[in-house]
Amino acid sequence: MRLTEGTLHIDAAPALSGSVRPPGDKSISHRALIISALADGTSTIRGLSTGDDVARTKAIVECLGAQIVEEGDRLSIHGGRHQLHASSDVLDCGNSGTAIRLLLGVAATIPGRHILDGDSSLAMRPMDRVAQPLRLMGAHVEGAGENERPPIVVEGALLHGIEYTLPVASAQVKSAILFAGLAASGETIVRESIPTRPHTEEMLATAGAQLSIERNEDETVVHLVASELEPVDWTVAADPSNAAFFVVAGLLARGGEVRCLGLYGGATRIGFTTVLDRMGGSLDLDINSNGLLDISSTPSTLQATTIEASEIPSLDEVPILTVAAVAAAGTTRFVGVGELRLKESDRFAACLELARVLGAHAVSEGDDLVIEGLGAPDRFATFSFDARGDHRLAMAAAIGATVGNGGTVTGTASVSTNYPNFFDDLAWIVP
Repeated sequence: MRLTEGTLHIDAAPALSGSVRPPGDKSISHRALIISALADGTSTIRGLSTGDDVARTKAIVECLGAQIVEEGDRLSIHGGRHQLHASSDVLDCGNSGTAIRLLLGVAATIPGRHILDGDSSLAMRPMDRVAQPLRLMGAHVEGAGENERPPIVVEGALLHGIEYTLPVASAQVKSAILFAGLAASGETIVRESIPTRPHTEEMLATAGAQLSIERNEDETVVHLVASELEPVDWTVAADPSNAAFFVVAGLLARGGEVRCLGLYGGATRIGFTTVLDRMGGSLDLDINSNGLLDISSTPSTLQATTIEASEIPSLDEVPILTVAAVAAAGTTRFVGVGELRLKESDRFAACLELARVLGAHAVSEGDDLVIEGLGAPDRFATFSFDARGDHRLAMAAAIGATVGNGGTVTGTASVSTNYPNFFDDLAWIVP
């Protein structure tokens, strides 16, 4: 593996063997910082994600008045709503859609004028799906264009609770409404027909929020009333979405065994393992002595399958599952994944391109992505691929080159936003 003039050259690996522990879960890390900033007192966080996305949230909660002290891998956050205030600085969310959407809900409850912005990629992402429910709660939110793109201006206001059904599955929108509901009069109710990541409601409950959750076959309903939060000592488990890259690598390797250690194992986050098991992947899932999930994967012959968007609600694993689909025998269909078009890049188009450069026939049918697999990773083409500055595409392409016949990937700098040591960990498991 070598980098020249911004292009990463990756050779095929004869086998893959070893253990990796991905960085702290990014979704949990964002929320631990925000909830700690809102809690009255001093919270601690261990195992925080080391990526730039989470660093942006950390910097923003400091701008808003939280006091943070770092001691090795331990952060102490002294927070409380009484000490939070608007900042004259632009709140720079970088490339993080999670940061900007969650913090919109927080900023709407803090008096004063807030400006949230990000990089050129984030500036193209729609924020209307957050702005609309916040306006229903009484917030003053204004973005650019019809889709309310960043920069977003928020005027903190006195809010009231609403009952809101999510039009699309989105843990980010749900979280923004719940964070706003923490300081709103009356009850805030959020309904979702497809379960999304439950981190916000689970972590708010841990911090003492007056919150309840109803689950039935048709929907999940979260009820929340205004609450004062208590400090918590958080320990962040490793990110299963990042582990997915190495799990697939182990399945497609020419030999060896790859183990991913210390992962968060919630059902909404490991749907990719169910998909890979259905495809014939040899996986071993164990709960370790710390109550965290370890996953081992060994070389397997994969078969095509149909993958519903509801199986992987965030769609974060679609890029690496695209690589698995190319390696599989038969035609794999990703159903209802049009939301990929609104990620850090147009991941829908990019996954089509990645499948094609690997040598597969791939087409789009509406919001479905259809890939005719090659039957084995040793049939992959040696390829060149532009990751479009999207970390998940860069990592997926790197795995495709490693388990296949090599390749070159440009636009890999973005990996630092999510998993700064990814390429080091990948090199670690190549004998």
